Amino acid sequence: MSAEPELQGMLECGCPSVFPDWDGEDIDLGAWLVHEQGVPMFLHMPIGYEAALDRQHKDIKRLHLTERWPGFVLTQSAAFRGRILCPLSEDTSPARRTFRLANPYYVRSKLIHGDIGGGIRGAVQTMQSALLDEAKMPKELFLCHLTCPRCKEERGGIKILLLRHWVKSAKLQHRLDKQKKD
Repeated sequence: MSAEPELQGMLECGCPSVFPDWDGEDIDLGAWLVHEQGVPMFLHMPIGYEAALDRQHKDIKRLHLTERWPGFVLTQSAAFRGRILCPLSEDTSPARRTFRLANPYYVRSKLIHGDIGGGIRGAVQTMQSALLDEAKMPKELFLCHLTCPRCKEERGGIKILLLRHWVKSAKLQHRLDKQKKD
């Protein structure tokens, strides 16, 4: 895993001023403490996303916890209910809505330049194919918005970090080995 950048504040717009440089890497987030915030969705589109981010940020501050990278969150969408995970710097917390990710918790990352309608679909498909070719079963997909429409001009355009959780699959490995023999 790459070294963590120095802890700094988030920008006025809510975007992270610093974030991990994970483009193209497999990262183990195992046992990281995270804060979870639910967010309503309609067919994978968040409803009140900014309000949910604000609620999460205020909740973390009220609990006297520290964001690992202020403003850097992992968003997982679903048909009607999604979630936002914020990595924390602390080792433990008895607060509700905080928990540790499973250990190991591998994610493959890909930095996308452009908005969601652009190249995300192709990048997700390419990432998924590469994982399957390596006998790794793709699981949850997270989006990390690194820039927004307000700060995109000063920061080199819209940037989204895709994180795909994966697990090693003995069954896939067996199938790949069988295909190589045939």
